[in-house]
Amino acid sequence: MHFNPGNTGFMLLATSLVMLMTPGLAFFYGGLVGRKNVLTIMMQSFVSMGVTTVLWYVVGYSLCFSGDVGGIIGNLNMAFLHGVDPTTVFSATNNIPLLVFIAYQMMFAIITPALITGAFTNRVRFSAYLIFLVSWLLFVYFPICHMVWGGGILQKWGVLDFAGGIVVHAIAGMAALASVFFVGRRKVKERGPHSIPLVALGTGLLWFGWYGFNAGSELQVNAITALAFLNTDVAASFAAVTWLIIEWSRGKKPKFVGLLTGAVAGLATITPAAGYVSTGSAAIIGIIAGIVCYLAVSMKNHLGWDDALDVWGVHGVGGTIGVIMLGIFATTAVNAGGANGLLSGGSAFFLKETVAVLAASAYAFVFSYFMLAVINKITPVRVSETEEELGMDESLHGENAYL
Repeated sequence: MHFNPGNTGFMLLATSLVMLMTPGLAFFYGGLVGRKNVLTIMMQSFVSMGVTTVLWYVVGYSLCFSGDVGGIIGNLNMAFLHGVDPTTVFSATNNIPLLVFIAYQMMFAIITPALITGAFTNRVRFSAYLIFLVSWLLFVYFPICHMVWGGGILQKWGVLDFAGGIVVHAIAGMAALASVFFVGRRKVKERGPHSIPLVALGTGLLWFGWYGFNAGSELQVNAITALAFLNTDVAASFAAVTWLIIEWSRGKKPKFVGLLTGAVAGLATITPAAGYVSTGSAAIIGIIAGIVCYLAVSMKNHLGWDDALDVWGVHGVGGTIGVIMLGIFATTAVNAGGANGLLSGGSAFFLKETVAVLAASAYAFVFSYFMLAVINKITPVRVSETEEELGMDESLHGENAYL
């Protein structure tokens, strides 16, 4: 089979960009926590790169993309990448090696559980997190990924998710909320971000990587690739400015962290819709993301939920409203391979998107809570108050970010 070098080169670049998002997330989260807990939160992102890759090679890819068992999960026919060689082609439409698709999808699997860690920062033992990471991938990420992208029940039903509104953001955000409820509040209060420049560096890497995340999800180079690229930037920018304006008007000062958080909210929200909506719609989606995610974070603060780094408010809420917006704004005039949303007469499609994202979110929430309860029987999930007081870097890892 003759591979298309343009598509193959582009997809290798997109894969590299998505890989860079996980270190970007580590910097983003690392800057937001206090000085005594920087390495702990960063390590939780980086260790996913190792553990998830091993799991992906052993069973992950096969469970997501090989065969179909009851519409819920794949089979083990491609465990250890059985039957894959360098000449195996992914599909005749884009002519990229299957190896490239396997690597690209692996990067999505790596960042998704890492997103959750921002919610329970400064409170969870590393050993408990490792068990959580593996079980969550096996029982939440792999089945949802198969159902939406791997030929499972939701894909057959006609549910669309361009780059991971359901598969990545909604389920990670709801798992984050479940972990906040299970683990409880921090005993030691932090004074806020210890390094806003680190947060800015992380946001820059995430934003940069997101082009691989969204534009790469077309899996080839064409007009939709360019549309998804532009829509990603437009939504992020409109959301960032919207968040900045709201916070400025309420607090009388323009806050840098608010601008950065708004950008990430916009990026998460446009993800499911990037290749299915017009750029005008992407701007509207960005504005809505800025408003709704800001309100979600305000509500969380008002209710006293200790989602330390606003994973639920930004990713959970952003991913969910993004999928619902896709159900409203999608149009085949933009992407013939997409669908018509509510505004183009597709009320059934709108209903499918809404039901799919709510069902997947509910499952992720319930299973994550249940799993933490089980893990807690094996090893304590939460650190002691003394360890929390000392700081997790020193008490758990015997290392310090700053001397």
